[in-house]
Amino acid sequence: MSLTALGFTLVFVAVALFISMWQKLGLEKDLFVGTIRSAVQLLAVGYVLHFVFRSDRPLVVIPILWIMIAVATWNAAKRGTGLRRVWLRIGISIFATEFVTMGLLLALGIIPLSAQYVIPISGMTIGNAMVVSSLFLNQMKREIASARGEVETLLSLGATPRQAIHDLLKRAAKSSMIPTIDGMKTVGIVQLPGMMTGMIVAGASPLEAVRYQILIMFAFASSAALTSILLSMLTYRLWFTKRHALDGNGAL
Repeated sequence: MSLTALGFTLVFVAVALFISMWQKLGLEKDLFVGTIRSAVQLLAVGYVLHFVFRSDRPLVVIPILWIMIAVATWNAAKRGTGLRRVWLRIGISIFATEFVTMGLLLALGIIPLSAQYVIPISGMTIGNAMVVSSLFLNQMKREIASARGEVETLLSLGATPRQAIHDLLKRAAKSSMIPTIDGMKTVGIVQLPGMMTGMIVAGASPLEAVRYQILIMFAFASSAALTSILLSMLTYRLWFTKRHALDGNGAL
């Protein structure tokens, strides 16, 4: 794609700005900032990855993965405002998900130990884990608000915090996985995912693109399940006080 063609893509942003002003949505500032940030960030990443792929040294990949995990943790933690040290639980969950997923891919020989494969697939895995974390925390807040009386009743009857909140955790974990599962059901029919589309546009065989997309979708299913289950195990205590009373803010 030429720079001129790339510049013409701003037409799509202009359409969004026009609709926002027309309907008085108040999104003009966010759209402008998002456009600038996404362009700058992607260009910067492009130059960094160009250097990393050319050097192809595993030790260079590790800091990049840590940065990805840190940024994903910070972003997801914003959904857990009021929960003490929730960022630590999210970070552990995302790291464990990335470690297990990438470990299996490398151990089974599905992908080679190369920056060209590890970084893009890790980025998608970590990004999916971040979204699942955000959805889990949002749903848990709603569950706590709507089922507070139920949980307090169970606690008064002698249930442990884990027992009292178990059903809420299950519903939150299920809810956080729905987008991933729905995506698996409709992929290839309703949508052609980004990785597959990018490979086809770049000239790769559609069959080869499909194989990698299947890999990503299956890895997404695993990472979503791992992240949601780990978060439910690591965060349930945050919704209670030291005396095991339900605390809507999750502060210990």
